[in-house]
Amino acid sequence: MMETFVLEINERGKGELVLHADNEHAGKMDILVRNGLLTVYHTEVAEKFAGRGYAKLLLDELTRIARKQNLMIKPLCPYVHAQFKRHPEIYNDLWFKDN
Repeated sequence: MMETFVLEINERGKGELVLHADNEHAGKMDILVRNGLLTVYHTEVAEKFAGRGYAKLLLDELTRIARKQNLMIKPLCPYVHAQFKRHPEIYNDLWFKDN
């Protein structure tokens, strides 16, 4: 199985990180990048690809991009927020907490 990522962001900073598996749309994260902050709203994996760890692959790619571009992540997506809470040692350097 060949997985590839495509980051698509428009001029207003809105976009998505898309995961393709064998040239099929397997999943995505809805994001907004603005003022050094990457807000992730939603993660979804196509039913056909469920159970293969693709949400985690998306999260790994998102955090790689954020670290490379010195962005903080605001995890509004329930999946991402749960992962940040479960593994703070991995994500604390990226986790934007506004409270």
